[in-house]
Amino acid sequence: MTETSRTTGIEPVEIAAGRLQLRPPTRDDAPDSLLMLQDAETVRWNPAPAVVDLDTARGWCARGADWSSGEHATFSVLDATTGRLLGNVSLHKIDHEQQDAEIGYRVAPWARGQGVATDAVAAATRWAFAALDLVRMELLHAVANPPSCRVAEKAGYLLEGTLRQSFVYGGIRQDEHLHARLVTD
Repeated sequence: MTETSRTTGIEPVEIAAGRLQLRPPTRDDAPDSLLMLQDAETVRWNPAPAVVDLDTARGWCARGADWSSGEHATFSVLDATTGRLLGNVSLHKIDHEQQDAEIGYRVAPWARGQGVATDAVAAATRWAFAALDLVRMELLHAVANPPSCRVAEKAGYLLEGTLRQSFVYGGIRQDEHLHARLVTD
């Protein structure tokens, strides 16, 4: 990656991932994004408290689509056949100098249990290693959220340890698992 591309942000892309399509969010994603972000399980593990109606959901999508800072790349995860929003995956805390980032995701209630998160995380990770010249990606989740542990493991993220009382989920300070994947894994 050149110094110029680091300072000018990340060029938004679309990723074809079999049954999934990953692309930057659009205004059209707002209605399903609002439903996903108001879902009790989503609020418990990954809230977006500023999203309360369709207008704020549109704003949330617009912020996700703006990769100009170079600090994040957020993708809407869509069913490649129907185009329906199934969730989102986001690379954040991108550090070009250290060549690392964190990855997180949400899955809409109508898409859970179908491997959407695993496939989306794996596709975004492959893209990040290739396009952003990253060496390390981290995925953190509450220890009390076993489905996220399975997603991390299935997407090739190795469990590195437990961070005690490291993050507040659903208003409760909880331990987190730290998973990571290296470009050489």
